[in-house]
Amino acid sequence: MKTSPSTDRTTPDKALVEQFRARLVSVERLSRLSVETYLAEIRRLLGYAGAAGAKGADSGFLSRYLDERMLRDGIDGRSAAKAIAALRSFYRFLVDAGLRKDNPAALLESPRRELRLPEALSAESVDALFALIDTSTPAGLRDMALFELVYSSGLRVSEAVSLDVDDCFFNEAVVRVTGKGRKERLVPFGSSAEEALRRYLTEGRPGFLKPGRKSSALFLSRLGKRLGRKGIWKNYAALAARNGTSSKIHALRHSFATELLSGGADLRSVQELLGHADISTTQIYTHVAVSSLEEAHKKHLPCLGVR
Repeated sequence: MKTSPSTDRTTPDKALVEQFRARLVSVERLSRLSVETYLAEIRRLLGYAGAAGAKGADSGFLSRYLDERMLRDGIDGRSAAKAIAALRSFYRFLVDAGLRKDNPAALLESPRRELRLPEALSAESVDALFALIDTSTPAGLRDMALFELVYSSGLRVSEAVSLDVDDCFFNEAVVRVTGKGRKERLVPFGSSAEEALRRYLTEGRPGFLKPGRKSSALFLSRLGKRLGRKGIWKNYAALAARNGTSSKIHALRHSFATELLSGGADLRSVQELLGHADISTTQIYTHVAVSSLEEAHKKHLPCLGVR
């Protein structure tokens, strides 16, 4: 039997959004970031039309709403596609709740996304970057372990943040990762990451722990709490600036995938390691790998050219 938040057409906007949130978390099992992105879009829609107007909207109304979003907010095709995904999910929720009979967002056409190749660093560039980390301090030991693990295992920042000490299995050289949709996977890490992790756990992490307080988190902040995404982004950005680049920490994950494919790994294996639900997401790295090979070809065999 379906559960319905209410069949009352005057359900307040705030209650409707909270009911939608519950569905995204418990039924669609989206990541926290995706949930917040969807909710922000629906709040904009409700502000544009009001709850009654949103419930009674047709595909033409939604098209006008998206056109205005693109004109007013300047969103690109990628952002528009995310907005459409949020609208489809919201109206699917309204249909299941008995608040309307059809899903007008199903008729919306997603814009073609431009192929934007992810940034990837060469192994030499990564080595040069990591060489700048001062491992004489607890913070330096932590950052070295964190960045080595992200690079060695291809982790998302959100996945690195959620790691606990017990998620590291040194005998097997794997880390237990909780990815999108709360799906767990085991990902191997290399010897450099292992060395950095062991040193951080023995020499660095104890310096972050406050007297009388315990924490299961693997990576800690100076306050002894779980290190957050913003802190990681800030620390990596500072390191990249010292190296004279503007790369983002996501480049380490991209480099991991690109190196695997360039080395002959099959696409399905890379998909599993990265935790991609759809292999089409992984396929973009084949373009990066080919691009890297072409650059190497031009550099070392310029007389042959590249067609």
